[in-house]
Amino acid sequence: MPTKEKKSKNTRSAPPESIFINRELSWLAFNRRVLLEAADPKVPLLERLKFLMIYQSNLEEFFQVRIGILTHRVLLAPDKADPVSGLLPAQQISESLRITTEQQSLLESVWKSVRDELQANRVEVLEFKKISKVDELMSKKLFGDIRDMLQPQMIGTDQPLPFLWSGEAHIVAFLGRGTEQKLCIIPLHRLPAYQSFEIDGCQKIVPTALLVRHFLPLLLKKETIIQSAIVDVTRNADVFFSSIEDRADDDLRHKVSGMLSKRKREMPVRMRIYGKLTEPYRSLLIRKVRVPEAHVFSQNVPFNLSFRSLIGGPSGFRYPERKPSRDIGLKKGEYFKYIEKHDLLLSFPFQSITCFVDLIYEAADDPDVLSIKITLYRMAASSKIAAALAYASDRGKDVLCLLELRARFDEQNNIDYSEMLEDAGCRVIYGLPDHKVHSKLCVITRQRGGNLSRITQVGTGNYNEVTAEQYTDLSLITAREDVGLEAEAAFSALMEEKIPPEMKALWIAPLSFKTRVLEMLDREIAKGEAGRVAMKVNALNNPDIMEKLIECSQAGVRVELFIRGICSLRPGVPGMTDNVTVSGVIGRWLEHSRIYSFGEGDEQRLFIGSGDLLNRNLERRVEALIEAVTPDTREQLNEILTALRNDREKSWHLQPDGRYIREEGGEGTSSQEALYTYFSTYRVSLADPLPPAPVREEADTAPRKSAFGWLSRLFGKQR
Repeated sequence: MPTKEKKSKNTRSAPPESIFINRELSWLAFNRRVLLEAADPKVPLLERLKFLMIYQSNLEEFFQVRIGILTHRVLLAPDKADPVSGLLPAQQISESLRITTEQQSLLESVWKSVRDELQANRVEVLEFKKISKVDELMSKKLFGDIRDMLQPQMIGTDQPLPFLWSGEAHIVAFLGRGTEQKLCIIPLHRLPAYQSFEIDGCQKIVPTALLVRHFLPLLLKKETIIQSAIVDVTRNADVFFSSIEDRADDDLRHKVSGMLSKRKREMPVRMRIYGKLTEPYRSLLIRKVRVPEAHVFSQNVPFNLSFRSLIGGPSGFRYPERKPSRDIGLKKGEYFKYIEKHDLLLSFPFQSITCFVDLIYEAADDPDVLSIKITLYRMAASSKIAAALAYASDRGKDVLCLLELRARFDEQNNIDYSEMLEDAGCRVIYGLPDHKVHSKLCVITRQRGGNLSRITQVGTGNYNEVTAEQYTDLSLITAREDVGLEAEAAFSALMEEKIPPEMKALWIAPLSFKTRVLEMLDREIAKGEAGRVAMKVNALNNPDIMEKLIECSQAGVRVELFIRGICSLRPGVPGMTDNVTVSGVIGRWLEHSRIYSFGEGDEQRLFIGSGDLLNRNLERRVEALIEAVTPDTREQLNEILTALRNDREKSWHLQPDGRYIREEGGEGTSSQEALYTYFSTYRVSLADPLPPAPVREEADTAPRKSAFGWLSRLFGKQR
């Protein structure tokens, strides 16, 4: 085996091809695990249907974004290989298409199973292949209700195709006789995807696209229909705009709006066809849409499976109810008193984000509060947090909202909120020209007499009440002075459109995050076989981090990686990653929290924050992470890691050959159920004893003067 020093020096220049996995292929393996959750008979029926919806939604975004990016790279840098796997852009597209095609048969098999089980429970999805007279009559009535809303457009076979909206179903029909043929396009984007009726206690779900296709002869009475199909086009969403340096805020809003308009009309990267089209009609359609043949998929699964909300059924159709706990032991008006003496950790969705909303309202009503500063990335369509911020502004607080307009697919929502928050009196800024602000950071500043104090919140997930009930996330709130000063410094830099400087109490990407992780890994490497690393993230593909993890393994350090999605490092490769394990949970909630643990026992260091171990998070985004230093917050984070280790029910384990397997017979070990039980009953109290002062390594206690600038000098005088 090569020495550790030699391995560290040479890994980048000559990486073993078998040790790394391409990012796109790893993501497709993750989506396959989502699909297999839909195939699990132990999962309630309507939850299986939901996982089918998630699989198809995930895949649509994969083509919009990842295949979109690779398509641009094929044009702009075709010879630039992926630094991790060595695959060229065209090879990555080709492999992604091959795997997607392989998953197609599994998708159709799972759909058939779910559809048949629905029918066995008296819920029938009409596909119009075989239909009873009664169903035909009822469906004909439904068609009559929408007939006037349909707008067929006829074109000659030598004319350009009308524009097909991305992600929307269209009916395509070939009409005519002999050489006099034409096409008919019927867009359906203004119609509900499904309709429903009930006969003799059996619920009938009627997909609108299939309904319209079935009754085309009634719509096109004077035409001869040769063939027809339902078509769905996915367009490239990798749209970027030119440099936005030296721009006014309103100008950025205008540019992002223009980018959204451009995105709608980008070239197709995928086309799906429901219904058989024979030659030469299939080829003619492909040429007119201008999509490569390899990017065309024929399927027998409806494109839109959102009819789940129409179905009632017994309670066994869904997961047992698990409402977030709103009772953490504190009432509105008690948060400041508690946080002044104790750090507070919230765990979603087991606890309610309403607790954080209450904190904002408490700040709004507190006469000592001067300001609230917060970074906003994705917000709910009807945001209670935005309402609380607007209320605080109305109460005379200086409210600064850094609103990242470039949160993909949420741009228009954020534009709308930027205008609303400005109208409410908040100051709104929009981040950095070349770095997305992805951090979940909030700082509340108070003044008592001549002294300033701060309460700082650092989270792993968005300030979004909807996703806070769907994703597992963490939020740590503290009154620690060093954290508050650095949070203020971060906002000061962002207000000047600068990257936040290197810090100590907070890890702020891109300057502090990767550096600190590598330092912590080196610390464990120095311990040899006594070293311990556990990291819960959503994705890993950064070469520097992966090389350091290889060093850890070779030094005997035990490395546990809990990764929901992309993992580009193979575990268990002899001589390289023998001591690395990789597992990830797919369950009723989306795993989204990030936890970094280095060491064990009294020497253990624990951090949470917004950043994954992807290149973008480490190098091209502003992320924020914080250390958990109090006994109770450390205990709670370790509870999460322990539950993940013990999960044999919903945890998938990555093998050295790149396959994921799940152990059988693990009922009752679900980490999510265990953590719901733990956190939903967890309470704090104003009477809790004061925690001991945190003990840190000396190197981490002295703030760097360069991290604060004028802000440090100003606030330092009042400490």
